[in-house]
Amino acid sequence: MPKSKSVFVCRSCGYESPKWNGRCPSCGEWNTFEEVEAVPAKSSASSRASVRTVEKIQRLNEVDLSDSGEVRYKTGLNELDRVLGGGLVKGSLVLIGGEPGIGKSTLLLQICEFMGADHSILYVSGEESARQIRLRAERLGVSCDGLYILAESDAQAVANAVSSNKPDIVIIDSIQTMSISEINSAPGSITQVRECSNLFMKLAKSEEIPFFIVGHVNKDGAIAGPKVMEHIVDAVLYFEGDRNLSYRILRAAKNRFGSTNEIGVFDMRDNGLEQVENPSQMLLSGRPKGVSGCCVVCTMEGSRPILAEVQALVAKSGGTAPRRIATGFDFNRVWMILAVLEKRLGFYYGALDVYVNIIGGLRIQEPAADLPVAMALYSSLTDKPIGDDVIAFGELGLSGEIRSVSHIEQRILEARRLGFSKCIVPRHGLKGVRQVDGIEVIGVSNLRQAFEAFK
Repeated sequence: MPKSKSVFVCRSCGYESPKWNGRCPSCGEWNTFEEVEAVPAKSSASSRASVRTVEKIQRLNEVDLSDSGEVRYKTGLNELDRVLGGGLVKGSLVLIGGEPGIGKSTLLLQICEFMGADHSILYVSGEESARQIRLRAERLGVSCDGLYILAESDAQAVANAVSSNKPDIVIIDSIQTMSISEINSAPGSITQVRECSNLFMKLAKSEEIPFFIVGHVNKDGAIAGPKVMEHIVDAVLYFEGDRNLSYRILRAAKNRFGSTNEIGVFDMRDNGLEQVENPSQMLLSGRPKGVSGCCVVCTMEGSRPILAEVQALVAKSGGTAPRRIATGFDFNRVWMILAVLEKRLGFYYGALDVYVNIIGGLRIQEPAADLPVAMALYSSLTDKPIGDDVIAFGELGLSGEIRSVSHIEQRILEARRLGFSKCIVPRHGLKGVRQVDGIEVIGVSNLRQAFEAFK
C-alpha cells in the first residue's frame, strides 16, 4: 500500500509545511510543528459543482433580514450577554476556553435553564454520559423541557442529528473529543479539531443555528489546537481566574458582533456561577487601612469602569540577583516603571526585591495603571501610606510625565460613587471634563507632583 501523505502543522498559527522545522517561519515559535495526515483535496468536479450552486451576488442593502426573526438570544446572564455584545447571535460560533474546572460546562448548563424555557437546546457531550449530565444539572438546579442531551463524539453523527432535529441552540462539549471517522487521526489532533470546527461552522451558517463550543487549553493557557480554529469561529471567550479563588472573569479575545474589551465577572459557588453586578466593590472588599504600598486604580473594561487594588512590596534582597514578580500586571511594564523611578526621581531599586500584585485575580492590561503602580512602589519604598480615600490613574512616559487616558469623567464618577474623596489624574486630560461634586480632582503632570499630592 502507498504511504499516506503527511504535512507538518504549527500548533500556534496553523502554518503548514511539507517538512519539519524547529522554528515556525510564520509566527516564530519554537518546537510547535506536529506531523498530521494531509486531508485530501476535493476533486475538480466537486469544485465546479460548488461554483454552480453558489448563491446570487447581492448588494449589501438588498440582503433580506425579514425572515431572520430575533437577531440575538438573551442567555439569562447579563454578564455573559455583555461579553457577547448584547446576546447570542443567530448562526454564530462561540468558542469558550479555560483551564479544567474553571466553570465552562457549568456556565453553559446554567444558561440552559433560562434559554430552554423558550428555545430548544441540544447539549452534545463527548466527555460525559447523559446520566452524568443529569446529575450535574440537578446539582445546579437546571430542569427545563427544552433541553436535549446527546452523548456522542462522532462529529458527522452530531451534524446529522442537528440537521434532522433543527434545535434553536447547540452546545458542543468539547471540540477536542469530536472526530470525523474519514480522517485517520486521533480525536483532539490538529486535523480533527480543524475539520470538526469547519463542519460545525458550515452547519451553523447554513441552518442559522448558534453554536457554543467548549475548547480545552494547553499548558501555556492557549486553546488547544491550531490558531486556525480561532479564525473560524465568530467569538472567542476565555475564562480567567485562580482556581483557588472563587471569582472568575470571562473575557472576549475575539468578537465579530461586539467589543473585545468587555468582561464578565462571576463568583463560583456550590450551586454554580453567580453574577457579580458590582465588581469594584468585590475587588476592594477587605482592603487594609493605613498600610504602605497600596493604591486603588480605576481601569476601563470596555464601557465599564472597574476599581481594583494595586499592592506593591519592596524588600531587601537576600541574594545577588533581586527578584521581580508581577501578578495581574505586565512584567515588562514593571521594569519600565522601576527604570523611570530610578532615572528621573533617584529612587534606587537595584538591590531590592519588588513584588506587584493586582488583588482579586484581575489582570490589568491598560496603561492607566502605570501611575498607581508607581505610587504603590514609592509608598512601599518610603513606607508612607497612601490615603484610603485616594484613587489614581494615568499612563507613565519614559521622561516621568503623566499622560492622559480615556473616559476620565466616567472614572471619576465611579470613584465618587464608591466613596473616594481624592482622585489623582493626568492634568492634560482634564480639558472638557465637567466638575464633579463630592470628590477632589487633582491634575498632575509628572510623577513628582503625583507623589506630593498624597502626602
